[in-house]
Amino acid sequence: MTKIGKIYRDKITQKLQDGVEKQSSAFVINFRNVSSAEICTLRKTLQQKKAKVYMSRNSLARVGLKSSVLAPITDGLDGQTLFIWTSADPVDVAKILVKFADKKENIVLRGGVVTSQLLKKEDMKRLSDLPAKEVLLAQLLGTLQSPMTRLARTLNGKTVELLSILKQISEKTGGN
Repeated sequence: MTKIGKIYRDKITQKLQDGVEKQSSAFVINFRNVSSAEICTLRKTLQQKKAKVYMSRNSLARVGLKSSVLAPITDGLDGQTLFIWTSADPVDVAKILVKFADKKENIVLRGGVVTSQLLKKEDMKRLSDLPAKEVLLAQLLGTLQSPMTRLARTLNGKTVELLSILKQISEKTGGN
């Protein structure tokens, strides 16, 4: 007969494993002496960006994630730990987490995983400095359209010059 505590621990470790494996991005933060209202605000902000937030005991996190990509991050967990998972744009989530950590001194960014790439604290900060996915796509589209736009302007400019010259000639010769 399996004890209730073991079933509970197995369920938590399975939830942690599923969160990391089934989502494209996962982030880990530690915190101490942060009010529940502030954590609730963070949770709501992250939910608006389609991110899921899960709090776990550190010992269960180490056991549940020992075979995952996040294993190096879980070694130094201290205090209360939040796991954030998302399949949406990881840049938006990283921006929220870095901004929240900058406001509070008791919050430590541990790192994360984006498309199976391990991120350290510094990588999270660099990720948060990137523009959003839509902005990057718009910049790429502008770069791709730029040569065509310049060619069209050049060809149009020559046509306008030709028409201007023809108009001047017709005015000199007395035509309409």
